[in-house]
Amino acid sequence: MSFRGAQRRGNPLVIHAVLLFGKPAANLCGIATDRLRPESLDDIVGQKELLAPGRPLRKIIESGTIPNLIFYGPSGVGKTTLASYIARITNRSFKKLNGTTASTADIKEIVSSLNTFEGLNGVLLYLDEIQYLNKKQQQTLLEFIENGSITLIASTTENPYFYIYNAILSRSTVFEFRPVEPQEVLKAVNRAIRVLSEEKGKEIVFTEEAKAHICTACGGDVRKSLNAVELCVLAGDGEEVVTVDEELAQSLTRRSGARYDRDGDAHYDVISAYQKSMRGSDVDAALFYLARLVESGDLISACRRLVVCACEDVGLAYPQIIPIVKSCVDIAMQVGFPEARIPLADAVIMVCLAPKSNSGESAISAAQEDVRKGLGQIVPRQLQNVHADGAERDVKGQHYIYPHNYPNHWVYQQYLPDDVKDHVYYQFGENKTEQAYKTYWEKLKGGM
Repeated sequence: MSFRGAQRRGNPLVIHAVLLFGKPAANLCGIATDRLRPESLDDIVGQKELLAPGRPLRKIIESGTIPNLIFYGPSGVGKTTLASYIARITNRSFKKLNGTTASTADIKEIVSSLNTFEGLNGVLLYLDEIQYLNKKQQQTLLEFIENGSITLIASTTENPYFYIYNAILSRSTVFEFRPVEPQEVLKAVNRAIRVLSEEKGKEIVFTEEAKAHICTACGGDVRKSLNAVELCVLAGDGEEVVTVDEELAQSLTRRSGARYDRDGDAHYDVISAYQKSMRGSDVDAALFYLARLVESGDLISACRRLVVCACEDVGLAYPQIIPIVKSCVDIAMQVGFPEARIPLADAVIMVCLAPKSNSGESAISAAQEDVRKGLGQIVPRQLQNVHADGAERDVKGQHYIYPHNYPNHWVYQQYLPDDVKDHVYYQFGENKTEQAYKTYWEKLKGGM
């Protein structure tokens, strides 16, 4: 059967391979996605935690009563595909908008259709990339979502709790989609190869190594893996047999494996893991996340979090590391990538293996807490800038004691305001350096 013939007959293989992951199938074989639909939930690879038999989302879909849903997760993992499937099995009028291009007029047009024969049973609205709608646009939908006239299925690649209007969020159920595991991606890759073979009318052979590379290099994005398959076929096109080996697959997917967006959740996930790995003294993990930042070209985040970690997590346990890390960062900024990775790696390893103390960070946080409470507003008289004494002041003069006039350059006087004078913010850490500080100051103040 030809590819076009398979399309006309609704061949599940073609339907699955072309529509499965929800973006225009022209990327794969030039087929209009809107004319194809998945045959069943089992056609969707990945997302087993959501769609396996007995799982909550699958049970909701199979019940036929669809609530307002928000699909949250990275691109290419089946959000649009599942929304299209749900639209197919409902008897509501199906409308689709994309947050990147939708206007308030588009939303009002959908609302106006509720009063027509078309909207008699209500409207199912699929809103892709809802995070790009402003608050006013989202509020326009609220009344109709609340009374059930519009059932909303929205997808977003950003954390919905940060980007979606709370009133809509409270009326919706959020389901998180995960990157698809390589063994699941392989199913889609094999189907895509068969579909392309039918379309071209010739044998297409991918080595196992080439398929394995595509499945892992695309970072769990099935759409990206399908595009990679098509590119490999185009680049490896032959007269009778198209052969794609690992070298060709690598050349076409070299930088596609890093799922990273400097303005998105993946950015914050990676830099969070980067700093937490250094704090946890896991050298290998910290280097891995540094490598992700390096591969994405994000020099600023790699440097900033490294300096922060040196101060916050090593801190007073080994204070000499702070200027060392600063020097490594300066070198990295000066030479740029690719060489910047070397001083950054050196610094990351040092931070990981250095003793840790957050006593400095804890101390300033405790002091800030008192400031936020409004405490300590009046600076002790002896510490103030010199002022003229008013008639009401019984004791005239500032009476500041100059420490350098005393042995060891220290003498007791009250520095904290009266209402916090007994508060202790800094607690000595258990590391060698801070314990040495403690011993010194206990000895010094013991002569009071």
